[in-house]
Parts: sequence; C-alpha cells; structure tokens
Amino acid sequence: MPNYFWFFLAALFEIGGCYAFWMWLRLGKSAWWIAPGLLSLTLFALLLTRVEAAYAGRAYAAYGGVYVVASLLWLGVIERTRPLASDWLGALLCLIGAGVILFGPRFTSQ
Repeated sequence: MPNYFWFFLAALFEIGGCYAFWMWLRLGKSAWWIAPGLLSLTLFALLLTRVEAAYAGRAYAAYGGVYVVASLLWLGVIERTRPLASDWLGALLCLIGAGVILFGPRFTSQ
C-alpha cells in the first residue's frame, strides 16, 4: 500500500505543476506561475522515485492509473466540475490495471 501513497502524492504535485502552466498559458495568469509549476514538477519526479519497484518503467506504468484518479479528484475539488460516471468507470479500470502491474503474477514472455 505505500506505493499508492507515493503515487497519489506524486500525482498531486504533477497535476499542480501542470496546472500552473495551464493557468499561465490558457487562463492568462501571470508568468510568475512558472516558478511554482517547476518546483511542483521537480517534487513530482522526486516523489515518484520513492515507489518500490524493480524497474522505473513498471513504476511509471502503474502510476498512470493513480494519476487518472487524482486528475478526476482535481477536476472536482480545484476546478469545481463534477466528473461523469463514465470518468469514474474509466478510473476504476485504470486502478485495476495499476494493481495488476504492481501486484499481479509475473508472466515471462518467450
């Protein structure tokens, strides 16, 4: 379960960093938003290294599922737009996939 904690924390910083750039480029906010955006994206990268996984690619693939859920939470809480039921269904499928990647059996390809 600690992996999901690091994934969720990393997702918040990644979304926050990207949203800072969104505010600057799409919402016409000050270019000063770049600084916290870069800091947030740096913290995202550092937090993602805390995940217990043998390979970075596998950790990043599993992280994708958590990122989808965190993005929908961001949509609801920060952007005050209610995610659709189909959004949540897609997020559930992503989380199931992340779980398989992290905890599923290891089949080898030949």
